[in-house]
Amino acid sequence: MNLLLDELRQKPEKRILFVCLGNICRSSAAETIMNALVRQAGREREFVTDSAGLIDYHQGEMADPRMRAHAARRGYSITHLSRPVRTTDFFDFDLIVGMDDRNIDTLRERAPSIETEQKIVRMTDFCQLKVADAVPDPYYGGAQGFENVLDLLEDACQGLLQQLTNEHKS
Repeated sequence: MNLLLDELRQKPEKRILFVCLGNICRSSAAETIMNALVRQAGREREFVTDSAGLIDYHQGEMADPRMRAHAARRGYSITHLSRPVRTTDFFDFDLIVGMDDRNIDTLRERAPSIETEQKIVRMTDFCQLKVADAVPDPYYGGAQGFENVLDLLEDACQGLLQQLTNEHKS
């Protein structure tokens, strides 16, 4: 993964796709949080982000209203409409960020080549403060699940941005 991150640091524009199961909770929140952090850092011209789901069940729908409400309390406005992962995404994006092992495994199965499979990374690998091996799906849980997801995503997106912009290069 370090080679991939080193290569991305050299590119003038970094294209990142966040992926979860339905693209109505985790990945749409990750996209929104990453965009906010990029904007705060004044690096909007350097990043293109999007999100997608592994299933098309929610295609065209807004994010889950509970996720939107919890995110809004933190100052985020999730406006993304759900879409499924497409084969072209593996070529169009530099980094494909899965939320849990199941997402990662499915993405690897769908990757059209070894080169595109190498773009797949785990969201929690970028956490700096939180210790977690996955961003859990909050869909069937309560309010605390959505808050936990947002905590993890804020931490991981900050870590991802720092690694990609080389802010803390050794």
